[in-house]
Amino acid sequence: MGTASSLVAPGEVIEDGYGGEGGEACEIPVEVKPKARLLRSSFRRGPRAIGASFKSTGSVELEYAAEYERLRKEYEIFRVSKNNEVASMQKKEAKLDEENKRLRAELQALQKTYQKILREKESALEAKYQAMERASTFEHDRDKVKRQFKIFRETKEKEIQDLLRAKRDLESKMQQLQAQGIQVYDPADSDSEDNHTTITAVGSHCEYWSGGALCSEPSMGSMMQLQQTYRGPEFAHSLIDVEGPFANVSRDDWDSAVASLLQVSPHVSQALWSNTVRCYLMHTHETRGELDSLTQTFSPRLQRLCEGLGHFYLDVCFCDETAAAYPSERRLEIERSSVCVLLLGSAVSSCVLEDAEEMFLKTPDSRPLVLYLQTADQKAPLTGPSRELLERINKADKNGKVKVVENSGSPEDGAALIFTQLEKIIKQELLGMEAVDGDCEECEVEDTGDVLWDLHDEQEQMEAYQHMCSAVAHISVQKYIDRLNDLVAAPPPTPPLLISGGPGSGKSLLLAKWIELQQRHSPSTLVLYHFVGRPLSTSSEPVLIFKRLTVKLLQHFWSLSSLSMDPCKILEEFPRWLERLSARHHGNIIIAIDSIDQIQNSERHMKWLIDPLPANVRVLVSVNVETCPQSWRLWPTLHLDPLPIQEVKGLISMECVTADIKLTKEQEKKLEKLFRTASTCSALYCSLLARLLTESVWSLDKILQHCVLCQDTVSLFRLSLKVALESLINDQERAIMRELLCLVCASHNGISESELMGVSQDLCFPALCSLLSRLQRLLILTFSCGLLRFRHLQACDAVRLEFMEDEVPMNAYRGKLIQHFSLQLSQNRVTWRVADELPWLLQQQENKAKLQFCLLNLFVSQNLYKRGHFSQLLAYWQYVGKDKVSMATEYFDSLKCFEQSCEGEDSMSCLATLYETLGRFLKDLGLLSQAVAPLQRSLEIRETALDPDHPSVAQSLHQLAGVYVLWRKFGNAEQLYKQALEISENAYGPEHSSVARELDSLALLYQKQNKYEQAEKLRKRSVKIRQKTARQKGHMYGFTLLRRRALQLEELSLGKDSADCAKTLNELGVLYYLQNNLDAAKVFLMRSLEMRQRVLGQDHPDCGQSLNNLAALHCERRDYEIAEELYEKALDIRKRALAPDHPSLAYTLKHLAILYKRRGKLEKAVPLYEVALEIREKSFGPKHPSVATALVNLAVLYCQLKKHSEALPLYERALRVYEDSLGRLHPRVGETLKNLAVLSYEEGDFEKAAELYKRAMEIKEAEQSLVCGKAPSRHSSSGDTFSLRGPALHAHSPR
Repeated sequence: MGTASSLVAPGEVIEDGYGGEGGEACEIPVEVKPKARLLRSSFRRGPRAIGASFKSTGSVELEYAAEYERLRKEYEIFRVSKNNEVASMQKKEAKLDEENKRLRAELQALQKTYQKILREKESALEAKYQAMERASTFEHDRDKVKRQFKIFRETKEKEIQDLLRAKRDLESKMQQLQAQGIQVYDPADSDSEDNHTTITAVGSHCEYWSGGALCSEPSMGSMMQLQQTYRGPEFAHSLIDVEGPFANVSRDDWDSAVASLLQVSPHVSQALWSNTVRCYLMHTHETRGELDSLTQTFSPRLQRLCEGLGHFYLDVCFCDETAAAYPSERRLEIERSSVCVLLLGSAVSSCVLEDAEEMFLKTPDSRPLVLYLQTADQKAPLTGPSRELLERINKADKNGKVKVVENSGSPEDGAALIFTQLEKIIKQELLGMEAVDGDCEECEVEDTGDVLWDLHDEQEQMEAYQHMCSAVAHISVQKYIDRLNDLVAAPPPTPPLLISGGPGSGKSLLLAKWIELQQRHSPSTLVLYHFVGRPLSTSSEPVLIFKRLTVKLLQHFWSLSSLSMDPCKILEEFPRWLERLSARHHGNIIIAIDSIDQIQNSERHMKWLIDPLPANVRVLVSVNVETCPQSWRLWPTLHLDPLPIQEVKGLISMECVTADIKLTKEQEKKLEKLFRTASTCSALYCSLLARLLTESVWSLDKILQHCVLCQDTVSLFRLSLKVALESLINDQERAIMRELLCLVCASHNGISESELMGVSQDLCFPALCSLLSRLQRLLILTFSCGLLRFRHLQACDAVRLEFMEDEVPMNAYRGKLIQHFSLQLSQNRVTWRVADELPWLLQQQENKAKLQFCLLNLFVSQNLYKRGHFSQLLAYWQYVGKDKVSMATEYFDSLKCFEQSCEGEDSMSCLATLYETLGRFLKDLGLLSQAVAPLQRSLEIRETALDPDHPSVAQSLHQLAGVYVLWRKFGNAEQLYKQALEISENAYGPEHSSVARELDSLALLYQKQNKYEQAEKLRKRSVKIRQKTARQKGHMYGFTLLRRRALQLEELSLGKDSADCAKTLNELGVLYYLQNNLDAAKVFLMRSLEMRQRVLGQDHPDCGQSLNNLAALHCERRDYEIAEELYEKALDIRKRALAPDHPSLAYTLKHLAILYKRRGKLEKAVPLYEVALEIREKSFGPKHPSVATALVNLAVLYCQLKKHSEALPLYERALRVYEDSLGRLHPRVGETLKNLAVLSYEEGDFEKAAELYKRAMEIKEAEQSLVCGKAPSRHSSSGDTFSLRGPALHAHSPR
């Protein structure tokens, strides 16, 4: 054991063994051995004893001393270490005490927080219970309100149906009475002071357009009334009509109507929006015989009926054996179906039950419904689910909309009954055959020999535009729209604006979105657009494009008579028409053409774009940057860049989230590597890739592996085709898909489903529906005008590359289509599809002999001509080597041969129509000498086969007179026009539209002969006739009258300053106000005011009228402060110039009160309404209906001020006045009862409200029994009735 010196070296530091953080290092002292050395030296000095062992004694002492020293040192070390340990423990104890204090403080804080959270939890629970109580109370109140208004809802539904039936009955009776020459009495409205002026003598209502009514304030007032009665939610409406062509049209409705008319002309029937009549058939095992007989025997007849009206017909039926395999397809077809037929038997399958519940129970008002029942004794009675379904249908059919067909005979008899019902539904409810016939007649009357319109071409453009507008913009187009607005707003002269980009970059989408915004924010801007489809399709034909744009442009100015139908002249005259009409238009004109580079010979036909455009005309064209001509690249250009990677990721992520697909990080990295080029960052490429990821049956890794190899959109579409093929079950379905796509690619404008079923005999409808649904989801196909077409041009290219690499397959598929349409031609089924497809297919096959044989089929040529396809018809004849003269000879000889086989009245009538069509065609081509012979022959046949006084004879006379007018043989033309006028008056009566047509033709003829007085007399009579027929014609014809009247007044307004000229200017301002051209209206109204102030003086009542109209104009523009100032000036003039009880003074008071009310100044409006009421009482007496109307207005205002107690006596007094003066069954009484019902409801008296409303409905039902009564109108003649259901409309609320 060593000493302490062996443990620690001198100066070495020993650390605390406890490892405490606060420990200190200790230094242990170490000594040497001096004492031992001193002992030795002392022993040496002393004497040495003899005989003793000095060494052993000293050795022992030394050993003890060493042992002592060692123990002492160890003790010292132990003591020091223990002292150090004690000090370290004390410091650690102090530190632990501090930590303990800190933890105690934290614990106290946590305890306080816990108590606070506990209190908050208790408060939240209490609030939750209170919210549940409030919700329960709300549910109870809501159920109570539902119960109280159940009678209102049911009565209103019944009322609508009754009104529709009564309207049809009244119209038919009115027509019968008018045909018999009986004049139906039309009583004047009670509030006549709001529709007439006392300053200028006014004639009857029928002189509205030609007399002096428009110059008076009621002209503007009528518009304001229409505006004001529409604003805000209304409860009760007046049942008194407004005279003129704008009856039953509110100002806001008129705004939308004018905006649509400015963009779309002519008016397209709503039935054309659904170009395919889809009949959904559901059957049971017992009714399979009726189904087979219906589809095999009667469906072809329905198909021919629809084809004759320009529509398709398709039977939609899922057999019981396969229906369960197509649930999504059945739901889709139910949504698209036009009519539904349920052939009910004793046993109903689950699929039939589901479909019947969806159609008959959930959505019974979406389409016409037919229910077929077997009632024969030998048939099994309905039991179980069938009877239960029938009971539920009967219970749900409260309005009797389901048409029940009962049959006790054979299945063939039942199919015949179903066919009769379907034929009636298709004619009356779906296609409106009677209305269509009438419209066709009117269209023929209006467009006689001048302009022929193809509704299918127009519908194709409308659908293309609406499809783009309704598409969800996954790309950010706002920045491009802002830049496009800046380019359009550049000062003139401005060259055409070019929108360029790569294929699929979103040019069409941007153009459509911008057009939509222009139409919404600038209704005075005239926007004409055209979207070009596939190359070689009808939409890419330049002559048809510019004929359509020219006709639409001219129809806004109503000067169609001078438009040439020669294809060459159409291309030449379009820029001239654009320049002439732009000078007459008070707004801007925008022409937008999408994919202009797809037009045939676009650079040659678009030379007019290089010339300077008029100042108010802008032309926008979109073009593929790869095929853009070099001369166009100098135009101002907006280039669409590839999508940034963030937008691409967002688009892909959105589609994946919708499909509940989550990409891994590795897959996202693959996608990022893919989107590195401009072609892969296009909007179409990204959209298609997203669909592939979500719709493909392949795994995501496999899809991404193949997509990496597709560096453009066409190759990606080819991959989509492969994916679609592999998703099919067997080779037969793959062959069907390949044939379907190749047929669409080989056709001219697409192919319909019924045509596909006719070409492919083995194709069943469920398989076709499933296949089409899959191809639509992959963005390959789409529906347009009832035809299947490629959604994008790249999809067509992909099909051509994938399935038809050379011309052999293309010719084979075209041959199939030729065989199908030739079969229809041989069966005398010449539809617009046969005329469109067959000649084009024969031309593509270079078969001139068959093409000429097809063209000599008179019905094919007639179809092309009547739809305005002049250029195509001439191009076909030029292709076979015939000029115009030889073509006319061929047609005339063919008609002679056809005439030899005609027997009977129907065939001769058809022959006369063919002769007339040929004559019109030759007249339009300028071959007047050749046109006379067929027109004269048509006249002879109709006079012989029909009757000399038949209306068709008048039509032939009209056409022949048109030729003589072009020949300038005015005497012959006048005689023929007069004969046609006499026949039309005898056939239709003196107020038919055909009579107006002849009057217009005679007036134009007299005008050319400078017989202006006779022309004006005939034109006035024509205007009166058209005014009375304007309600049936709708907004379109009212717009015509506005335009004609405005043009006439513009000519009159060029004279010197006079009171009459100022009056004309005022009328012009009113007319342009009606057309929503507010800038032009303001110009004319300001000119009228200034002229009146100069000529008549500033205090003249006519100046008050102009101020009143200007105030109404500024109200329309929402300049309420200016309008208020103008109304106050007008009121001041009329107070000084007119008697205190003058109706015109009350008129201005009323409209100023309306303005106060609109601006929320209800307290200021009350005294004005009170003054207006006093004036009416003094003018008409306290028992006059006009006083009652003023009482109702004041009561409504009190209701809005929540002064129900003051409103109640006013309503009751108004009710008594109406009952005493108009009778207890007058519509005004019903309106007042409705208002009282609302007031009682707001006061909480629900029983009284229900009683009053029931009485009002009884008056409504009694009104329908009047033979000569008017149809209910939602507008008041005075515009005095306001809303009761909601607060006043704020000035800044959108329209």
